[in-house]
Amino acid sequence: MYKKIWRNKNIRYYLLAGGVSRLGDVLSGMAFLFLAYDLTESRLHVTGIAMAETVPYLLFGLIGGVIADWVPKKKLLIYLDLIRIPLILSVVVLYHFGALTYVYLFIVSFLIQSIGCFFNPAHRSILSLLTDEENRTIVNSLYDTITRGVTVLSPLLTVWLLAVWGTIHFFTVDAITYAISAFCISQIQLKEHRSEGKRSIKAVYRSITEFAAWATSHRVIRGLFLFTFITVFFNTWVWEVGLLLALAEMSDQSEEVYSILQGVFGGVVILTNILLPYVVKEMTLRMYLIGAAIWGAGIAYYGLFYDVKHFFIGCAIVGVGLPIAGLARVYLLQTLVPEEKMGRAFSSNAVLLYFSNTLSLGVYGLLATFISIQQLMAASGLLMIAFSLAALLVRTVNSSKLSRRFSVHFFN
Repeated sequence: MYKKIWRNKNIRYYLLAGGVSRLGDVLSGMAFLFLAYDLTESRLHVTGIAMAETVPYLLFGLIGGVIADWVPKKKLLIYLDLIRIPLILSVVVLYHFGALTYVYLFIVSFLIQSIGCFFNPAHRSILSLLTDEENRTIVNSLYDTITRGVTVLSPLLTVWLLAVWGTIHFFTVDAITYAISAFCISQIQLKEHRSEGKRSIKAVYRSITEFAAWATSHRVIRGLFLFTFITVFFNTWVWEVGLLLALAEMSDQSEEVYSILQGVFGGVVILTNILLPYVVKEMTLRMYLIGAAIWGAGIAYYGLFYDVKHFFIGCAIVGVGLPIAGLARVYLLQTLVPEEKMGRAFSSNAVLLYFSNTLSLGVYGLLATFISIQQLMAASGLLMIAFSLAALLVRTVNSSKLSRRFSVHFFN
């Protein structure tokens, strides 16, 4: 099955472009943080760089989706990759001349992520033009497997680069990945829909509100966005902060154990991505909710049992549920959203994720001052399960009423 897909030239180049881009993103993301600390030795300034990587999506994410729907996506992706090459290499040049400042580093980080606001929705949305519904789950699974595999293996490359070249040449590698990505995208043969209509600032706003109205009126997309916001909110702090803080309480080698947990999680995600297309051919909102329930069960497990060995089991359970939910979300957007709205769909999804992430970190950070980490973990997982099962039950009952039957068929 996978061999047949890989023989397709367009899909092969698309997957290669995505994989190599992900590698560059991971390396440059770490390099910006490392250099910020080297230049300032300030945690506050490092936090500023981290914010420069997230704020652009809240500012320009929706606009990026509109542009992705307006202009030819292939040309847009190539141009954006080529623009990023001199921008990222300027950091290397200034560093070697001793002229690199924190302010310049902040500006480049902000600009690179701003470009990503336009690149990512266009890149994600062209996959629906390269595949039919029958093969979409397989290709999405391959894409997620490759990008996830790159993330899991990147620490090995990081150690080698630090030992041989130093942090600054993370950016050199990133520039090379942009060039490779641009070449791969240039090899894709793509027939695109040409957007008609007047282009202006008012038209951008009108396009955003038009998509918001359409998404609100579409029952499945509306539910998908709502459930995505809820699951991400309950997961973000627990996974990114809570787990590390819990390990710090239990072990003197918390960072090492956390890295191993990430490796186990990544390995289970990859395995799930590979096996899922053999079991599921068509993703539905029910499948998303099932994945979210499994995801929540993993969080609840390591919250309730709260021990290092149980953290490994819980992370493995999350590694099964999260990719099921993630692949279902991408499949539904690619399948249910019209081509001319695809860019706005993926940009709206990204903005929603970043907003939910930010809200989760803020709310849970406050709650953690008077509620234990274990209680927050357990409550988050149980609430994810409760919301998912309640939504499954409501959808099933509604379907049953239409057919005058009330049996619960969760996998329909």
